[in-house]
Amino acid sequence: MWFKNFVFYRFTEQQDYTQEQLEAAFSEHLFEPCRSQELSRYGWVAPHSALDEQTVFASSGAYLITAQKEEKLLPANVIKRNLNERVGVIEREQARKVYRKEQLQLKDEIIIDLLPRAFSRFSQTSALVLPRAGFIVVDSSSHKGAEELLNLLRNSLTTLPVALPDTVHSPGVVMSEWLQQSSSFPAFTCLDECELKDQTEEGGVIRIKGHDLHSSEVIAHLETGKQVTKLALQWDETLSFILQDDLLIKRVKPTDELTQTLNEESSEDPLVRLDSDVARLALECQRLFPQILEAFGGQVQR
Repeated sequence: MWFKNFVFYRFTEQQDYTQEQLEAAFSEHLFEPCRSQELSRYGWVAPHSALDEQTVFASSGAYLITAQKEEKLLPANVIKRNLNERVGVIEREQARKVYRKEQLQLKDEIIIDLLPRAFSRFSQTSALVLPRAGFIVVDSSSHKGAEELLNLLRNSLTTLPVALPDTVHSPGVVMSEWLQQSSSFPAFTCLDECELKDQTEEGGVIRIKGHDLHSSEVIAHLETGKQVTKLALQWDETLSFILQDDLLIKRVKPTDELTQTLNEESSEDPLVRLDSDVARLALECQRLFPQILEAFGGQVQR
């Protein structure tokens, strides 16, 4: 078990959650399947199939939690086809035009009719709560997906004092400097992939992959005003990932060295393996996030 993405938040106030406290709060917001007339449902589930109904897995002071979403699939072209058919019948039989307001009412009726027969799509999003270190990290490829889980967590706990970190220096500016000169943070090594964006209104984007990012060609793009928006990095011979200028971390992958260590620590017991993986994930997150913030001048103090 390893997160593929990191969207990390800082606690703005010290929190001392316990497993029992979280599970009690989650009990009122458990996932339930959609009812016949519902488009979606979202709630807490067990973060591992071996946990049955347990909604929080605790390891080394970290808490692994998972939310599940069910969405009814109603293709827009199916709704449109049904709407056109109904509008056509009304206009032929009643010899009148169906205007926008009535079409919207008909569309709602069609959705209600189709919902009980619609297929469902299920997805899960996990997060790691690190109260001692002051972080929450969500395994989501977008801030929108992360915020959806945080909203559920906030509703469950009544309050959730967290915020996205705001650094003193612009990550895009600093990462651009890393390509123009050696990084002053040796733990971060630039790999062979990046995205550069023009800072003018046109905002042209150049994607580079499989090339030396310190080459004269890349430097020339930076000197003409482009700025790094995504950069492939390896950190401390432990993880590789894509770091974006909004601090969203994608395509997280353990290095061969860490993978070997994880395999050596593995167990045939799924819960023992989960405990080992969560403990290691928590450890690396607690090391990585402060170093990322430090690399960009630290967090803005408000």
